[in-house]
Amino acid sequence: MIQSFQNLAAGVAVALALATPAAAQDVQSPRSVATSHVAQLEAGPVAYQAVVTETAVRSEDGDASGTVVTTSYIRTDAAGDRPVLFIFNGGPGASTTPLHFGAFGPMRRFGEADDQYLAMNPHSLLDAADLVFIDPVGTGYSRPHDDGSPFWSRSGDARSVADVIRDWLARHDRRDSPRYMLGQSYGTIRAAEITRVAPDLDFDGVLLFALVPGERSGILAHMSSLPSYAAAAWHHGRAARDGRTVEQVYEDAVAFARTDYIAALIQGAALPDAERDAMAARLSAMTGLPAAPIAENDLRITNTLFMFNVLADQGLRTGQLDARATARLDAPAQRPPYDDPGMNYGPEAAARPADPEETVFRPAEGVSVVDAYYGDVLDFRAEDAYQALNLEVNSAWNHEGFTDAIPHLAEAMARDPDMRVFWSAGYYDLSTPAYGGRYTLDQAGIPADRLTAAYFASGHSVFIEETNLEALADAVRDFMTE
Repeated sequence: MIQSFQNLAAGVAVALALATPAAAQDVQSPRSVATSHVAQLEAGPVAYQAVVTETAVRSEDGDASGTVVTTSYIRTDAAGDRPVLFIFNGGPGASTTPLHFGAFGPMRRFGEADDQYLAMNPHSLLDAADLVFIDPVGTGYSRPHDDGSPFWSRSGDARSVADVIRDWLARHDRRDSPRYMLGQSYGTIRAAEITRVAPDLDFDGVLLFALVPGERSGILAHMSSLPSYAAAAWHHGRAARDGRTVEQVYEDAVAFARTDYIAALIQGAALPDAERDAMAARLSAMTGLPAAPIAENDLRITNTLFMFNVLADQGLRTGQLDARATARLDAPAQRPPYDDPGMNYGPEAAARPADPEETVFRPAEGVSVVDAYYGDVLDFRAEDAYQALNLEVNSAWNHEGFTDAIPHLAEAMARDPDMRVFWSAGYYDLSTPAYGGRYTLDQAGIPADRLTAAYFASGHSVFIEETNLEALADAVRDFMTE
């Protein structure tokens, strides 16, 4: 099944049985399998052990149980108590595949559909920290044993992932290692909730990618989304550039949103008609939208209004996860979120050609590259397929009121004056807009002198482009080694 494997394996797979050999074949009995490899990174070769582990978890009341599968990459050619970075994505119902195979794992996924393959990832963080990718219950190979609903709530999910982190630290005797936690999108809520339900874990730092804003309705949501609309309009040539970069357009829009725009929104129906029309004209120039629908919508621009109107004269809509992406307005309907052209968007510059010299692993025909990687490279074979996105989990999720979770992170920082936060955002992300994230951090009370902010000319997943990934990886390394 492996066509090219010359640089991947550097040793013989070693089984680390947590049960008897016979029981190890039973997915209901927790097992752990380790294999040895060498990664080719920008800093040079790095020897590491890949460990795929099943961890048993139980609901808070003990009535429900499940198994969480983690994939760890532990460097074996470096001395010292290295940092450990625990990584998860969001959804809810999303696996770690974007961050695992798109950003920081030792292997990156390239190609489309059935022509996907893996190549070495020179930007992996393995040189700076040991990496633990966590797939919560219902994603990846992690499964509930019976009723999964106790794990599909904000608190239940956070407790189960915290239990997995605690178990990993004990299992690997790493309680004294510097520890970091990284969550993307809904994973930012999960990370903040973990600091609430497991204050004993004492993280040195928390990394938040594409932070879910606390204000998702009302005039503050419109105010904090405006800079992203301005950036997207700039990208599509629908707003005057005047020699400005996207960074400058964004900052100008932030200044406008925090002053004149929010003042107009606050007045609501009391705003005189002439002032409403004048503000609609200013918003039109900034966002590329016609002034009339802006005025008719009481100056409140929504994602739907922007996405389906800014390029309507071309018969196009923009993406939400990445507003640079477009699709025909008359395209066949798809089930959300697959109707979003930004979901799988990747600029041509991000694509790596299928160079036989670079290709390290290509699965057999008809086998997904992720399932083949786990089975043939990591020696972990599951009874069912890896689930990258579980929409049933998403629809069943108990958000517990959609309250803002970031204040829990601020409380953790108040308890620990050494804890720091890293936050990254993409200018073209309409789903978790950049200024919505910054506004949320500021209002939650995250100390500015302990916050590292990184902005990128990208969408929801800022690591899509090679140059962005390299810059992001360097920024995260710097954050963990300060």
